[in-house]
Amino acid sequence: MESHAIPGARFVDPKVLARIKDLELLARTVVDGFINGLHRAPYFGASIDFAEHRGYVPGDDIRRVDWRLYARTDKYYVKEYEADTNSNLAVLLDISKSMSFASQGISKLEYGSYLGACLAYLSHRQRDRVGIVTFDEEIVTYVPPSAKHFNVLLHTLDQARAVRPGRLPAVVGRIAEHFKRRSIVALISDLYENPDDLIDALTPYRVMGNDLVVFHVLDPAEIDFPYNDASRFQDLESGEEVPVIPEVFAAQYRKMMQEHIHALMTKFSEVRVDYVLLNTSKPLDEALFSYLGNRERLMRVR
Repeated sequence: MESHAIPGARFVDPKVLARIKDLELLARTVVDGFINGLHRAPYFGASIDFAEHRGYVPGDDIRRVDWRLYARTDKYYVKEYEADTNSNLAVLLDISKSMSFASQGISKLEYGSYLGACLAYLSHRQRDRVGIVTFDEEIVTYVPPSAKHFNVLLHTLDQARAVRPGRLPAVVGRIAEHFKRRSIVALISDLYENPDDLIDALTPYRVMGNDLVVFHVLDPAEIDFPYNDASRFQDLESGEEVPVIPEVFAAQYRKMMQEHIHALMTKFSEVRVDYVLLNTSKPLDEALFSYLGNRERLMRVR
């Protein structure tokens, strides 16, 4: 995964995050470090409102100097902004059994929960409405976007457990009925589905004007297949065990996985859905950047 780390940001290793049991504290730790990094970098979102002036200090971007005010006062002042508000964020979190996989101490479900908490905290601090849907083979929990639902969202994430198989296309298609008001919809899943079926399931969201970001969460072992010893591998969804000789299977597996990732990337691009591949061993800055970029585009067309 290509890194987009920002100078000055302090991104936290996911295994360190796992020691923080309070999801709000975890989200605040990640997002505040991320925002501090943005303040040190030449990044500007489109969805911002003027808040106040402050005196210019060396290092400020000169593009933010209010030249009209300078003409009147002969002093340099910088425009301060605050994020636009009243947007909707809906987190769709896959909690099917395959999301429980972990090769390095943190499962895909834990990583997805951290990501969901960070996205929600980032939106909540901008006074947006936030909501969440968790699902496996059925809709497990539905919390509609609301300015008052941040803590409910965190509680939902904290209670999420991966215990049943998943049927992502069918369930996500049904969830779309709840999002007839324009929202940013963040789908978090390991996406072990046919790409065409996923596109069909997500089409109603686009038709109803929602903006979609798909976060594809994979364990590093699922990407690299680092195993060397012959063993039996279990399908977490079905429970079926298959004997595997890594030296025979590894190259074929990696090829199949890369083809699947490429197919997802291509299909989502064709229908203008943002796709982000995330490795559970990596910090969350890639995901936060993608969400902010998507939010910016959504606000620009309002």
